[in-house]
Amino acid sequence: MFDTNSFADRIFSLKKGDAAAFEALAMEAFRYQSAENDVYGRFIKALGVDAASVDSIHKIPFLPISLFKSMKVVTGGFIPQEVFTSSGTTGMAQSRHYVKSLELYRRSFFTSWELHYGPVEDYAVLALLPSYLEREGSSLIVMADGFIKRSRHPESGFFLYQHEELRDRLEKLSSSGVKILLLGVSFALLDFVEKYSVKLPETAVVMETGGMKGRRKEMVREELHAILKEGFGVRSIHSEYGMTELLSQAYSKGAGLYTTPPWMRIRIRDAHDPLSPLAGTGHRGGIDVTDLANIDSCCFISTEDLGINHEDGTFEVLGRITGSDIRGCNLMVAE
Repeated sequence: MFDTNSFADRIFSLKKGDAAAFEALAMEAFRYQSAENDVYGRFIKALGVDAASVDSIHKIPFLPISLFKSMKVVTGGFIPQEVFTSSGTTGMAQSRHYVKSLELYRRSFFTSWELHYGPVEDYAVLALLPSYLEREGSSLIVMADGFIKRSRHPESGFFLYQHEELRDRLEKLSSSGVKILLLGVSFALLDFVEKYSVKLPETAVVMETGGMKGRRKEMVREELHAILKEGFGVRSIHSEYGMTELLSQAYSKGAGLYTTPPWMRIRIRDAHDPLSPLAGTGHRGGIDVTDLANIDSCCFISTEDLGINHEDGTFEVLGRITGSDIRGCNLMVAE
């Protein structure tokens, strides 16, 4: 019987750079999920891979992320505490992530945040997330709500479109010496700086979570960050890289260079061949994510994001992959 609580204890105790321990846990997760996850197991068989022959993490198949739109990707049988759904334009199929344990998700995002930024209790947390607050099933809202409640700061809270109130709150906090975390979806942060300009202290973290959500024209990261840096008077804009289908996040403290927590790893694959990972670093291709916290769903996800990995362990997200390379794999499972 697989003990997910024990597994969680071990992944959250991983030390950065301990490759042997990470690989041992990844292999343990693969053996469990290949046997107990119906969708993943069928995908592996459709590829002609014998799960018993997979003896290293380099041979582990990664599940196309678009399968979350059409199939129930779960490991074992359980009644979900929550179902996270992806945002998307009207008429588009949504990804659905069936979450067995919200406590596991909370443990993941709190631990990852503290590894990157220190205790969230040190911050007043202001969340400008209108598009997410206006719908059900957002994993980002659960994370932001967790940050706000744990910060226990009276000025922490959510904002929809109360830009004047947000400006007043930021100015008050800036003069108080309290660390500020402003977490916002990209279009909402842009809307704010078009109306107001504030000078935040150097300790402030302005973090964009990506996405114009059809509200504004898309723009490259450098352009977006330049506008936000000027509007908030900060030297860098931080970013969060996460998705509905995962239970962990990577963070960038500037220049779009992301780092992962010890239980999460990125690899780059050939963008034109989803089943061909690229060895080494410095490659531009599709992003595959190993997220060991995602033990009740699938830990090995092939995303539709384009990226590049670097020798120092950081990675960049360059955009989306066009075409149907990954969807081609899905047909093998959907038969």
